[in-house]
Amino acid sequence: MFQQVETERSDLGRGREESFLLLFEANPVPMWIWDHETLRFLAVNDAAIAHYGYSREQFMGMTPMELKPAKDHGGIREIAQGKTGYQEGRTSQHITANGDLLDVAIYGRSLVYGGRPASLVAIIDITARKRAEDEARSTREFLSTVIENVPVSIVVKDAADLRYVLVNRAAEEYLGLPREEIVGKTVHDIFPPASADTILARDRDLLQIEDCSTLDGYQVETPGNGIRNVNSKRLSIRGVDGQPQYLLVMTEDVTEKLAAEAKIRHLAHHDPLTHLPNRASFNSHLSETIDRAEAAAGCFSALCIDLDRFKEINDVFGHGIGDGLLCQVAARMREVSGIAFIARLGGDEFTIILQGCADTAATFAEDLLQRMSGDFEVEGQRLRAGLSIGIAVYPGDGKNATTLLSNADAALYRAKADGRGTIRFFEVEMDKRLREYRAIQQDLQSAIARGELALHYQPQAKIGGEIIGFEALLRWQHPVRGAIPPMTFIPVAEESGLIVPIGEWVLREACREAATWTTPLTVAVNLSPVQFRHGDLHTLVHTILLETGLPATRLELEITEGVLISDFTRTISVLRRLKALGVRIAMDDFGTGYSSLSYLQSFPFDKIKIDQSFISNLEHNQQSAAIVRAVVSLAHGLALPVIAEGVENSAQLEFLARETVDEIQGYLLGRPHPIGHYMEATGHQPGVATRTAIAS
Repeated sequence: MFQQVETERSDLGRGREESFLLLFEANPVPMWIWDHETLRFLAVNDAAIAHYGYSREQFMGMTPMELKPAKDHGGIREIAQGKTGYQEGRTSQHITANGDLLDVAIYGRSLVYGGRPASLVAIIDITARKRAEDEARSTREFLSTVIENVPVSIVVKDAADLRYVLVNRAAEEYLGLPREEIVGKTVHDIFPPASADTILARDRDLLQIEDCSTLDGYQVETPGNGIRNVNSKRLSIRGVDGQPQYLLVMTEDVTEKLAAEAKIRHLAHHDPLTHLPNRASFNSHLSETIDRAEAAAGCFSALCIDLDRFKEINDVFGHGIGDGLLCQVAARMREVSGIAFIARLGGDEFTIILQGCADTAATFAEDLLQRMSGDFEVEGQRLRAGLSIGIAVYPGDGKNATTLLSNADAALYRAKADGRGTIRFFEVEMDKRLREYRAIQQDLQSAIARGELALHYQPQAKIGGEIIGFEALLRWQHPVRGAIPPMTFIPVAEESGLIVPIGEWVLREACREAATWTTPLTVAVNLSPVQFRHGDLHTLVHTILLETGLPATRLELEITEGVLISDFTRTISVLRRLKALGVRIAMDDFGTGYSSLSYLQSFPFDKIKIDQSFISNLEHNQQSAAIVRAVVSLAHGLALPVIAEGVENSAQLEFLARETVDEIQGYLLGRPHPIGHYMEATGHQPGVATRTAIAS
């Protein structure tokens, strides 16, 4: 490629000079000569002109610096000054006429040309080679990055001694060791003996074949992560001689994947909180139990179980405590259940399938109640959780799953109605009552839309006879059943949650109607404890007052002590916000709860209502009279007005007047009717009745 020449031109003969010029001009390698003093080109060959795109005239007006990046300019000056010589094959970059950058290898030698110190330079364009090398290096780096970051353990072992020569990051994590403690080691240096022997045997077997091998679902005891479930693939990498050179092993750690799949399978058939079988598992087991019992003409019992007062525990202590209680209840059930099949269907609802008939079921249920009688301690809270149990026996109480469970549920409904901690077996009459309950619940869902609900009003009067307001009482006129008593449908509405939309309708309708009265009487509306647990009651009342235009001071909300029992702190907060609107708050059914005095101390009620059960017994029960006197004395001591409800005759009225009761409400004033009834009876708007009208 490069023809060395003598450095002194004066020593060349004419023949040798012609030979040099011929070699210089005709050489396919770009070449030039540049002057050390002026740094200008003295000669360039045709190959340089063609390769760089400059004309000969352009070249002759340039210096090598114009072809080089600025960082290489200093090297040219040092060569010109004789400080350094050429480094054979030194790489650099040159700039062509059109601005392209060339990667080049430079070969040069100093000489005297035309009597002047100069340099002869030959250029080898290595751009393509450099690009190929860069691409190869980039590919290697890319592959190295891929291997390093692939989420599967990859190791390479030397086929000769099976020592590790390459380990990626996933392999470090899988083995639980840094690569410094892996590379150069054998499996026996790393793994426990049993696992090392197994791995080594598989490696050696693979080296004997010319294919890859796959092995799934086996266990390996790793040095840093214990026993792992893995899938692996081995591949022998052979050299040009066809002999194994390396062994590539890819290992997928599927421990967490298998655990997750097992958890999913478990959750498909088990409750995630208590880990008892769930509804799907229970239904399947019940179906199988019925098939076996039918084939063997045997019997078994189905038990439906609810926790007593579980909603109160949730409301008072929070769902975290409630969940902890459910887990402990489930644990105690397991201790008693033995081979019985126990499942949680949701909430506080449990079911048990027990082999045996009524006697066996009764004994089992008693044992279960006894086991639950002790206190539970959840996050420092001591709790009691009794059970209500309903039992149905196959085949007498049902020959299919639907009937059997429905009848067990009917027995549970009766047990809850009869008191907490009660066991009841199914009876035919229970089914009738449960069907009645469900029919009422079903019809009640659309009673508002069908216009079957109405408000009747009962007057409230001063003890002297002046009517000061009305209490709105809900009535339901069923198109088929006729008038359904509130004591029948209100509990159904509260248990099903329908009391929330019904209560909103009652409040809105009562406020709307009261806003039309020309006399500014108060209207009293009862609130259910359920309404305090669901939704934003303060916002609802405020919105309805704005919609109807009723002044807040004319609305009186009546609550029972049950409202305060479920969540005292939250309820007091809601009551204070309602009172801030200007609404009056009355304590209804006073004396029938558990902590009346403490409640009176905690919240400034506007009125106390004495429960009608005390009023109705005034003439026959001295204890009732004593209680009424005590309540009146207490209320007046707290500067609270007292209203007696359920006043039915003049004797009761006279007693209450002597005891300085402030207000009365009851049948003495007339039975509850739509408000138009009072307008028709008196000939004017509500609120102008006289003592004579009351007495009559």
